[in-house]
Amino acid sequence: MRVLALGGAGATGAVAVREAVRLPRVSHVVVADRDPAAAEAVARRWAGGRVPLRPLRVDVTDADALRAALADADVVLNTVGPYHRFGARVLTAAIETGTHYLDVCDDWEPTLRMLEADGAARAAGVCAVVGMGASPGVSNLLAARAARDLDAVHDLHTAWPVDVPHAGPEDEALLLAPDGRPSAAAVHWMEQISGTVAVIENGSPVRRPPLRPVTLALPGGRTGTAYTVGHPEPVTLHRAFRPTGDAACLMVVTPGTLAYLDVLRRDIDAGRLTDHTAAADLARPSAARALRSWPRSAVLRGPGTLPPFFAVATGVRDGRPRTVLARFADLADAAFPGDMAEATGVPLALGLAQVLDGTAAGPGVHPPETAFDPDRLLAELARRQGPGGAVAVEHAAAPARTPSRLRPGGRGPGPRRRR
Repeated sequence: MRVLALGGAGATGAVAVREAVRLPRVSHVVVADRDPAAAEAVARRWAGGRVPLRPLRVDVTDADALRAALADADVVLNTVGPYHRFGARVLTAAIETGTHYLDVCDDWEPTLRMLEADGAARAAGVCAVVGMGASPGVSNLLAARAARDLDAVHDLHTAWPVDVPHAGPEDEALLLAPDGRPSAAAVHWMEQISGTVAVIENGSPVRRPPLRPVTLALPGGRTGTAYTVGHPEPVTLHRAFRPTGDAACLMVVTPGTLAYLDVLRRDIDAGRLTDHTAAADLARPSAARALRSWPRSAVLRGPGTLPPFFAVATGVRDGRPRTVLARFADLADAAFPGDMAEATGVPLALGLAQVLDGTAAGPGVHPPETAFDPDRLLAELARRQGPGGAVAVEHAAAPARTPSRLRPGGRGPGPRRRR
């Protein structure tokens, strides 16, 4: 089948291209990017194997060029962000051209908009999967694995690491683009720690300020506090599993980093910083904000013994309360999550494999937890990571502790997110 790697010259897109050419059902790959030289470089890098590669200049703001590229493909891997600008645009064009679709969208607002295209995708016979990266993506599948062991779900949380051990390289290179400007990932991060974000409370979607502490007691005696961030997992897991309590995406982060993020959040909400200037400040922290953050870091609770990347579900099994934890067995020996491009691009390609062989969900717009077989995809990911990448599922009789609803600093809700 013919694969269009849209944004294929970017870091995540290039990893997805590398993985796609290894799949047996892929007949050829088009590396599409608005930078033709970069697209040619990626195509040349992975040329010489069974699957031919072709570079193509495509700017997603050019509707005719986008449709023409999609019309020649059976499936598109869309790694072009930001998704609040380009996600729905590319998905709509893919549905119109009958092209299956996968992306790595990690923004909850465009995720909701794209899920509204479910009826159109079904009518067109298009399978579209939104958010198949690390978080969301792998995190959703861990949540599905945990929820499966319960008869009814109460709370459901996913968590990913920021600066705890084995979180991956958290240096300036991740926060700055080659031209010295803040990276798209860093700008997006600032957006998702400011304003208000979507979480589930008492079984209903609500908007709350981010960076609120959630203290958990997990199977195996693991305890600690993580902090809310704006990601799609709560809204999609709410649709799939209907938790009657709370659901949120959490950052496993040290108090010092969390305190600095909270200072940035306050300045963004007060209009003293934009998402871009805050991202630049995060890459090169200012002395003034570091001083402001220091008192907060002394009183914030830390991650304790929480795993770095996990999902936890609480609920009822056989009439008794139970907590189920799904985590990677030993991230100390695993590459996941590791490098951001690898952690995102590899799961995207593993999802592509299930779409190509017809084992993914049928036509419609799906989140990862309803699109894929979690056991198969997590097992394939583990094989790539080695022994440390295996998924461990642990049970405890008592539920995790109820999450706190206090935000750092004790301030009230910030402004609603505006586009």
